[in-house]
Amino acid sequence: MVSDPGVLGGVGYPRGAVTQSQKLKKEAGIIGLLYAGVGGMIGSGWLFGPLSAAQQAGPLSILAWLIGGVAVLALALVYAELATILPRSGALVHMSHLTHGRLVGRIWGWILVLAYVTIAPVEAVAILSYSDAYIPGLIDHATTSLTPKGIMAAIALLAVMVSLNFFTIRHVLTMNSTATWWKLAVPIGTIFVLLSASYHPENFTIVHEKADVEGLFTAVSTAGIFFSLFGFRQAIDLAGETKNPGRALPIAVIGTVLIGVLLYAALQFAFIAALDPAMLKEGGWPGLRFDHISGPFAALAVAVGAGWWAMILYSDAIVSPAACGFIYTTTASRILMASGETGDLPRWLRLVNRFGVPWLALLVTFGLGALFFFPFPSWHKLVSYISSITVLSYGIGPILLLRLRLSMPEIPRSFKLRGAWLIAPFAFITSNFIILWAGFETVNFLFLLLGAFSLVYAAYYCLTPQSRKEDLDWLHALWLIPYFGGMWLISALGPAELGGNGLYSFTSAMLLVALLSIVTLMLALATTLPETRLREEMAVVANPTVLTGAASARDRSGHLA
Repeated sequence: MVSDPGVLGGVGYPRGAVTQSQKLKKEAGIIGLLYAGVGGMIGSGWLFGPLSAAQQAGPLSILAWLIGGVAVLALALVYAELATILPRSGALVHMSHLTHGRLVGRIWGWILVLAYVTIAPVEAVAILSYSDAYIPGLIDHATTSLTPKGIMAAIALLAVMVSLNFFTIRHVLTMNSTATWWKLAVPIGTIFVLLSASYHPENFTIVHEKADVEGLFTAVSTAGIFFSLFGFRQAIDLAGETKNPGRALPIAVIGTVLIGVLLYAALQFAFIAALDPAMLKEGGWPGLRFDHISGPFAALAVAVGAGWWAMILYSDAIVSPAACGFIYTTTASRILMASGETGDLPRWLRLVNRFGVPWLALLVTFGLGALFFFPFPSWHKLVSYISSITVLSYGIGPILLLRLRLSMPEIPRSFKLRGAWLIAPFAFITSNFIILWAGFETVNFLFLLLGAFSLVYAAYYCLTPQSRKEDLDWLHALWLIPYFGGMWLISALGPAELGGNGLYSFTSAMLLVALLSIVTLMLALATTLPETRLREEMAVVANPTVLTGAASARDRSGHLA
C-alpha cells in the first residue's frame, strides 16, 4: 500500500484511507444539532458567569448579556450562510484555506485547535471547583486554582469525556440531548426558585461604584458571557453529519443563540433580584462575595432559604459542565480531523474507525487538553483566553463571506444573509472589540503563543528539503501583520483598567480598533487569491472525495495539478 507524505513531519497516510466523506454518519437532524448547540452553551458559564458579570457591571450586567448576544448573533448569521455553502464537519478549517491560501489557512487551523481543545479542560475545572465542597483538597482557595491532586482528577475527568466519544455520532448526540433536558430544566428552575424566595427590585437601583459603562463591555470577554453564548458553533462543526444542512443549520445556529441569550439574561436578572441588599453595603458590586465562592448560585439558594435547591445545583455542577465538555470533545476531534485533511497537521488525524469516529484525533484532543491544566489551573484564567482565541478563530468568517459574495455569487445558498455587507463588517468589528475587552495580559499571551507557533513552523519550513517545499502564498498573508500587530499595539497602549499603559482611553481604544477592523477588512479583501485559484480550492473543499488524493494531486506551486 502506497503512502502519501503528510505536510508536517513527513507523516503519511495510506492512499484510499477512510475519510470523513466515506464514513462519517449523517445522523444529525435539526433537533440533534439544536441540542448540541444548547448543550454546548449551557455548561459552566451559567454557574460562574452571573456573579462575575455582576461584580464588573452591577445591574448593567443584564445589558452585557444582550451585547454579547448581538455580537455572537452577527457571527452566527455569517456562519449560517457559510455552513450551507460548505456543509462539512470541521468546516471552518476548510473554509480558512479558501480565500488566502495555505499560510493563512494554516495559521487559522492552529488557532482553531488552540480554541477548541481547551473547552473540555475548562469544564473539568468547573466540576472540581464545585466538588471541592464535599471532596476537600481539589482547589487551593487562596488562588482558586487546582491543587496537584485536583490536576490529576481533572485529567481523569477529561479522559472520561474523551472515552465516551468513541460511540457513533448518533449515540453521542442522543446522550447529549438527554443531558440537555436536565441542563435546561435546572437553570430555568433556578430562576423561579430564586425569584419566589427572594425579590429585591431595589438592587437594580444600586449603581456600580465605578459609575461608568466600561465593566459593561469588559464583562462580555472576561466574565464568561461570550464564552457561554458561543455554543452555536457546535452545529457548524457537525455540518457534515446532517442529511439536510440547508434547512437544519440556519435553524440550529440562530435558534441556539436566541435560546441562550434569553436564558442567560433571565438568570442574571434573577441573580441580582434575589440578593439581600445588605450584601452590597460594604464593598458594593465589586465586593460581592459568598462563603462558597466556587458555587455562587448554590450559596445564594442557601442564603434565601432554599437549601434544598442548592443540593440540585451542586448536582448540576457535575452534569452541565460534564455534558458541555463531552460535546466540545466531539467537535474538537472534528477540528483536528479537518486539520489533518488540509495538511495543517499530520494527515493521520483524518482517519476514522469503522464506527465513524476520528479516534486518533480524539486521542490528540485528550493529550493537548491535559497540557492546558498546568498553565491555566483555574476557571477564570482559562475563560478570558478562550473567549479571545475563539472570537479570533471565527473572525475570518466575515472576510470569507464577502469574498465569496464577490467572486462566486452563483454558488447555491439555501440560506442567504440579507444585508451581508452591513452585518459582516459589524461582526468583524465586534469580534475585535471582544479581543480588546479581554485585557492586555490575555491579548499579549494570545499573540505570543501564535508567534511561537509561527516561529516553530518557519524553522520546520526552512529545514524542509527543497523538493518538498510548498508555495505558502506568503503575499496573501501579509494583511495579518498590520492586523495582529495593530491589535497588540492598541491593547498595549490602551486604558490602564484593561492592562495597557493608559495612553488611550477606553473609548479611544475602541475607536482605533473599529478603524483597524475596517482597514484590515479592506486589505484582506484586496489580497485574496486570484479568482481562478479560488475556484480550484472551492472545488477541492466542496467535494470531499477529492481530499483523499488532494495532497499528491498538487504540484509544488500549491496549485491543483
